[in-house]
Amino acid sequence: MCSTSVAAKDFDYFETTRKTVRNGMQSMFICNGLFTSQRSLSQIFEQELAYLGNRRLGDAKKGNYRIDSQTQSVEVGGGHDGPAVTAVFRSGIGCLATAPGMAPENFAQLPKVEPTIPIEDTEQLPWPHGDLIEQNSPHNSVSQTSLTAAADWAFTAHAEGEDTTSLLVVHRGNIVYERYAPGFNYRTRTRTWSAAKSIEAALIGLRVDSGHMELDSPLPIVWLPEQSGAGSDPRSSITLRHALNMTTGLYPVDNNNMAAAVGSGLAYWAGSGYANQVRQRGLIRDPGSHWDYENYDSLLAVSAFKRTFETEHAYLQFPYVELLQKIGMRSTLLGTDRFGDFILSSQAFSNARDLARFGLLFLNKGNWFGDQLISEDWIDFIKTPTPASAFRGNDYGGHWWLVPDARKQEVPAEAFSAAGSRGQYVTVVPSHDVVIVRRGLDYNGAAFDQWSLVREVLKAFPNSSDSR
Repeated sequence: MCSTSVAAKDFDYFETTRKTVRNGMQSMFICNGLFTSQRSLSQIFEQELAYLGNRRLGDAKKGNYRIDSQTQSVEVGGGHDGPAVTAVFRSGIGCLATAPGMAPENFAQLPKVEPTIPIEDTEQLPWPHGDLIEQNSPHNSVSQTSLTAAADWAFTAHAEGEDTTSLLVVHRGNIVYERYAPGFNYRTRTRTWSAAKSIEAALIGLRVDSGHMELDSPLPIVWLPEQSGAGSDPRSSITLRHALNMTTGLYPVDNNNMAAAVGSGLAYWAGSGYANQVRQRGLIRDPGSHWDYENYDSLLAVSAFKRTFETEHAYLQFPYVELLQKIGMRSTLLGTDRFGDFILSSQAFSNARDLARFGLLFLNKGNWFGDQLISEDWIDFIKTPTPASAFRGNDYGGHWWLVPDARKQEVPAEAFSAAGSRGQYVTVVPSHDVVIVRRGLDYNGAAFDQWSLVREVLKAFPNSSDSR
């Protein structure tokens, strides 16, 4: 009889990969903190890197990391800490993770996005097109005392790890409250995490409206491994609706603590692409039958979105020309992997005002000052709960979160929200003509209570539902 000294279940066969991902996370956090957010290294270690806890390699004074201001890059790791990973800032994208061992002389070949139209001076453009805020008197139904109380509630940590960095409230199109933590201002852009999924849904909506994509047709995906014979692959029944509803039925690779071993963490942090990975998962359930939050479902939709463009240039320019620049989101960057594929499941960088503009577009049912950018049909789709989320309280639509059944006595049932890790929320409340943006750098697994924040903010608008 054979015996082993270490049980197989106790051995981590992915230890090197997890170290690589950890190093990539730190390099990306430092790189974006320095070159995207324009923050200091001490601020980054104190807040951005609090997410890594005791896994951080060093502190703001020294550690197993190297910063190159000339190439705007950060390398972390090497030696006993696992493979070194370098993150590099690229124009129009923010920082992206390179492959371990990639030489600096190759950085110039990495993707970037240059604006096709001149960037206007936002300081001279009135809100919401720009950042010139006119001191309009708020509607007489708005209680500034209640708004201040709601902000105090938001900036008070209710659990260890909560770290609110900004709160912005828009009412009837005007900013009626805006507050930032020390070290942040209206220009500071930070990672949106999964709130980027809602930006993705907007971009895909544009392609559906233009006839380049169809919500209920099979995704134009060549599945791997390729099968001979038309229709021989059961995954060919997966539609765009399934992907945006998180109901593809494909194997959920990010579950069970495997994101940093075989899942999306490799594309986010370790310099791997995702174009092949999203196409090689096996089908384990009937599409549409089961809800499972999965980054690769989101990236699968992005992969299908990319296939609607004839050139790489058109693909990379589309989000900026057709959405972001049109609604004044001039500070927002959409990240890619090193192969030039948008990582719209998480990798976007924005500030509170840009996200408020985004929320305002959806508050106005896709209309931006007379220009119907996104159809009302698409807005209706993203706000409709997928039947497969019923077991959770019907809280998920088309890459937007909805008010769960259990909270509908506290806040308006029709509210909907873009949401991301570490406390990123853009909540739209049509009945009150309100958009609420909360940004954070939460850590230690803290789960900020967004619907309680909505409840507190709406105390300032008791009569708004009658004043539209």
